[in-house]
Amino acid sequence: MARVSAATGVPLGFRGRCPGGEVGAAYVTWPDGRPGVLTWQPGPLLDRQRQIASLLALARSRGVPVPAYELVVPLTVGGEPAVAVVQERLPGSTPDRYDETLVTGMLAAHERFAGVLADRPDVPAAALYLTDDGPGFCLHGPLAAHDRRTARLLSWIEAVGAASPPTMTGDDLVHLDFHPGNVLVDGSGTVTGIIDWDGAARGDRRFDLVTLRFAIPPGQPALAARLDADIAARLTVDELRPYWASMALRQVDWAIRHHDAGTVERYLTVAETRVD
Repeated sequence: MARVSAATGVPLGFRGRCPGGEVGAAYVTWPDGRPGVLTWQPGPLLDRQRQIASLLALARSRGVPVPAYELVVPLTVGGEPAVAVVQERLPGSTPDRYDETLVTGMLAAHERFAGVLADRPDVPAAALYLTDDGPGFCLHGPLAAHDRRTARLLSWIEAVGAASPPTMTGDDLVHLDFHPGNVLVDGSGTVTGIIDWDGAARGDRRFDLVTLRFAIPPGQPALAARLDADIAARLTVDELRPYWASMALRQVDWAIRHHDAGTVERYLTVAETRVD
């Protein structure tokens, strides 16, 4: 926060750390008292964050409840490049339960992602990483080495990749991390915001439904069945297969490297339901 204030001349006030997230974020205030959220990422990502800012402005014009990026600031952290963002703090908080109201609200907001990038050919298509490693996620090696089940899953993923395009097609805005931890709701459960757009890309918004399906907790079979029905109604088996393979790779790889055996089992069990 001090680096951002020094670089911009804007004296931000600190109001506490935000819960959740992989890198971390903070609640801040502007000199006029407006609330904001400060996030940062390591790496030479200034152009990328400016692109996200423009995508969110476009999404807001289409009625998508996303935050405005009010400052995008290049920094040096530990001698390495980084970028900080001060974005609008939207009303609401992350949901404390996964239920039908939440999923219905998320799906309704998600419909507005359709065709948002029709006039933005500069935005690259989302990659699926089915035959090659992703940039720090969707790694193939952990599945190959973990055990026989994950190795079998990887074999299926790579076979799907060999028969599929490496990137999505379409002009939709795709969040790529569309789960309840990245939405805000009010006291009645109405969705008031969708946050954490660092992975935003061009493609097929239906991919986000697969992301959401993997996020449903094991103790919510009715909710899982509801999403399975939605997915079946919107995607053919052939359309779904590469999206499912990509999310299976992402979730199982991340669980192997960052979580416990129970989490690996959870995502592996979901992934295997559609291995053909």
